[in-house]
Amino acid sequence: MKNEEFATALSSPPKGAGPTYILGIESSCDDTSAAVIRDGFLLSNVTASQAVHEAYGGVVPELASRAHQQNIVPVVDAALKQAGIEREQLSAIAFTRGPGLLGSLLVGVSFAKGLAASLGIPMIDVNHLHGHVLAHFIHTENDDYVSPEFPFLCLLVSGGNSQIILVKSYKDMEIIGQTIDDAAGEAIDKCSKVMGLGYPGGPIIDKLARQGNPEAFTFSKPNIPGYDYSFSGLKTSFLYNLRDWIKDDPDFIEHHKEDLAASLEKTIVDILMKKLRLAAKDLKIKKVAVAGGVSANTGLRNAFYDYARRYGWQVFIPRFSYTTDNAAMIVIAGYFKYLDKDFCPMSAPAYSRVSEEIRSKH
Repeated sequence: MKNEEFATALSSPPKGAGPTYILGIESSCDDTSAAVIRDGFLLSNVTASQAVHEAYGGVVPELASRAHQQNIVPVVDAALKQAGIEREQLSAIAFTRGPGLLGSLLVGVSFAKGLAASLGIPMIDVNHLHGHVLAHFIHTENDDYVSPEFPFLCLLVSGGNSQIILVKSYKDMEIIGQTIDDAAGEAIDKCSKVMGLGYPGGPIIDKLARQGNPEAFTFSKPNIPGYDYSFSGLKTSFLYNLRDWIKDDPDFIEHHKEDLAASLEKTIVDILMKKLRLAAKDLKIKKVAVAGGVSANTGLRNAFYDYARRYGWQVFIPRFSYTTDNAAMIVIAGYFKYLDKDFCPMSAPAYSRVSEEIRSKH
């Protein structure tokens, strides 16, 4: 087993007539995903993405919810078939309750409620952000991935979130730093759009950055106290600099797109790692993880390896398939809650923001 706490969970599944099968459903944004787990080990993880948003330079909520309605039945069916089980064998259904796009969430939540009611099995609500953190505990029966031991720090970076999280256990997570405006992934996407490179910007910037000089250009870095982040100033600096450079050379972006991408990536990575390093030093924590869509970025991954060498960190970087939104992370989070019999009522609503989750509990 990979660590003591995870080993304990896997070696102590709930008592019953047979194995515990849990279906996980993720529909918080524009990916419809379903996964099946058996006694803590992943059997399937199926995702249907939505290319329709590329033409609009970002996710269109109404189109996303419609696509979820079309995709959820075949995706769940495929996940069950790949796992080699029938739906009647399921012990519970875990689903993303929020945060996310409300219309998209409602599709997954409604489907989970209907299927759970028809099978007479419990439902497990999962916080989408907790799912990203717990992606580090996804295992198949024969893999060699090592999960972090508690406590550890996790840098959660995506299109909508940039947070430093102190993870004390699978159910005890404290946000100690977060963006006060834009997220890192959002900054990358918007700068990519300004350059006319397309959407989503993350993979495009990553590919171009590998061919460019990260020291070619300098952009604004924020001076925010504590462990919080800010990326709005960087976006403004990037936009204003481009505007001035294009005045002198109308084809400036085309002539320098690799260096622009590399310099932008380096600036964002430096901002992220500086605060993470401060938090790790202050809290005297050497186990540091990264999660979320931006964790697929090559520059950020290389920075984690560099900091491991420089500061003696033990770093944990998820597999690429678990960086973007997926049901595997939802189902493993659901499995841990299942062990505690932490189920949710059929009346539990979806929520688009974490503050709504808090209100709905009272």
